[in-house]
Amino acid sequence: MKILSIQSSVAYGHVGNSAAVFPLQRLGHEVWPVLTVHFSNHTGYGAWRGPLLAPADVADVIAGIEDRGVLGEADAVLSGYQGDPAVGAVVLDAVAKVKAANPDAVYCCDPVMGDVGRGMFVKPGIPEYMRDTVVPRADIVTPNHFELDFLAGRATTTLEEVLAAVDVVRDRGPRDVLVTSVLHDDVPAGSLDVVAVSDAGAWVVTTPLLPIAPNGCGDVTAALYLAHLRSTGSPAEALSRTTSSVFAVLEATIAAGTREIQLVAAQDAIASPPASFEVRQVR
Repeated sequence: MKILSIQSSVAYGHVGNSAAVFPLQRLGHEVWPVLTVHFSNHTGYGAWRGPLLAPADVADVIAGIEDRGVLGEADAVLSGYQGDPAVGAVVLDAVAKVKAANPDAVYCCDPVMGDVGRGMFVKPGIPEYMRDTVVPRADIVTPNHFELDFLAGRATTTLEEVLAAVDVVRDRGPRDVLVTSVLHDDVPAGSLDVVAVSDAGAWVVTTPLLPIAPNGCGDVTAALYLAHLRSTGSPAEALSRTTSSVFAVLEATIAAGTREIQLVAAQDAIASPPASFEVRQVR
């Protein structure tokens, strides 16, 4: 599979394309990374250096790929954090061009906006732009629980409400939805759910809630779910492989005692995901 991944990049650590590209390559996929920023490190440190690329420069890189006559070879477009609607417009233009050249290609959007305990951490107007303009154009979306509630315009506290909220989002366009970090009334203490929904049904995996929330895990999750869903055609199998690999990355990170996720140390669990968790069909 060939994937056009339009995301941020950091020299130190793993977020954006610096989190997504290596796992995809480790799975044997060709990745064309297009950078929206190139920072020294992720912004969670409170200080960083490096350029924020102008939307025109991002578009110019994509145009250069188009000049090679290969956009039609792309099987998917992947995007994550979008700090400016102008960058979002560049992403959507790239999606349109790829799909015009290859109607079988899909667009996977990780609608990065906020999280429980932090609220929205993007610029004003970005959440509404993601909800109203970007997400309806996506085939696959991978929100966390907080982001799902915003996209659906409702608070969810039960699994049934989570599934109903996913249906609201799917009615707007995306056929496949993966919801991460789901905490509802029936989740056992010390655990969380990950929920996958498609036209074929809905599935849930319950994993231990580890005492760590490093940057970049959402970027890895979106990339892996896109890859496994397209490779296997099975949301249940993609859910199983993705959660198992991400959990292994988190365990390796805890063992190393580092702030940055340990993608390299956990690469074998990415290339050959262990069947760590039961996948339950709930619809």
